[in-house]
Amino acid sequence: MSIKIERINSEMAKTISEILANETRDELMHTITITDVDTAKDLSVAKVFFTSLLNQDKKSLEKEVNEASDFVRKKVAEKMDLRQTPKLKFIYDESIEYGNKIEKILDEIHQEENSKLN
Repeated sequence: MSIKIERINSEMAKTISEILANETRDELMHTITITDVDTAKDLSVAKVFFTSLLNQDKKSLEKEVNEASDFVRKKVAEKMDLRQTPKLKFIYDESIEYGNKIEKILDEIHQEENSKLN
């Protein structure tokens, strides 16, 4: 991935986070945390990975956030100097949950080993 695209990804993640936190009225958007952005080389589309503090169904959450994508894209276009503002596709990021699950399993294994030693 080029340095330019990496810079765009980083700036876009920051910008989208600020937009969701400060420029939306929907309380749901205030619970969203942007974890990563993956922009296509031609700037046609950007996958925006996110998590939420809410314990809501991931698919319905993804659907609701994607319904706001046109509004967010318009705000991104106003704030970032890009020749083309990519279409935003929000995707629920399960890597954090997956990492927590792995960590929990490792903790359980560690506790079992300690109890066998004692």
